[in-house]
Amino acid sequence: MSEYDDATRLEAGEDPARRHGTFHEEWMIGNAVNGGLVMTTALQALGEHLAADPTETTEHVNPVVLSAYFMTASQPGPFTVTTEIMRCGRRLSTGQMTIHQTGDDGQPVERMRAIGSFGDLADLDVQRQASPPEMPPPEECVSAEQAPPDFLANAKFLERLDLRLDPRTAGWAVGKPSMRGVMRGWLRLRDGREPDTTMLMMALDALPPVAFDLGLFGWTPTLEFTGHVRRRPAPGWLQVSLGSETLGGGMMEEDALIWDSTGNLVAQSRQLCGVRLPR
Repeated sequence: MSEYDDATRLEAGEDPARRHGTFHEEWMIGNAVNGGLVMTTALQALGEHLAADPTETTEHVNPVVLSAYFMTASQPGPFTVTTEIMRCGRRLSTGQMTIHQTGDDGQPVERMRAIGSFGDLADLDVQRQASPPEMPPPEECVSAEQAPPDFLANAKFLERLDLRLDPRTAGWAVGKPSMRGVMRGWLRLRDGREPDTTMLMMALDALPPVAFDLGLFGWTPTLEFTGHVRRRPAPGWLQVSLGSETLGGGMMEEDALIWDSTGNLVAQSRQLCGVRLPR
């Protein structure tokens, strides 16, 4: 079993709407478990619930859209994910996901609440899509292992990934951010597991924050995230591009696009992030 599969593994009980898992310290970024892994785990739970429901359309096996709100930062340790099937239609099946952990006072603490839809992404006929940006091949890009030691010490999550940043968007790592608000790179899981549609939701939130390219190096917590999975990814590297055009009021947006190894657009997202501006 890969590290990723172990990290997203869930145990089902008698209640088909409740599953249990454990967030691992190795998937932390800063003081929280990576939000992409949290979303992926929630989607895993909803997918398993749909698969176990005798009234569900069996072809709806791929996540298509997720809209998530992060209430508090997820921590290493046990969690419970509760799912509710809201509607099973011809094209999509939609449900709600909520993740809780037990707080220091023994009371449940809500970490994330989301609504997602599953469908069938096999053999899609695509009329129009964004083209991938021109980037050097992975072997000519900057490995995450070359990031400043202080940054890596607080980003155990990156040890699970093979991440190679486009040198044109990695200047922040040596104190020279481009100030364009762009981050690009190649991504795959370090243990060799190939990408699937659920893992794409994590990949949309895996690169360093685009705020770094604006010279903002503080914590940028995700407040709201909406992601779309457009196709099943081919094996191999994922090409990820992030950008931001708006910063103000202590918040910024971050737009992400992912192409697979064949150049097909496979996922996209927009998230609203909190930003701590320097005083």
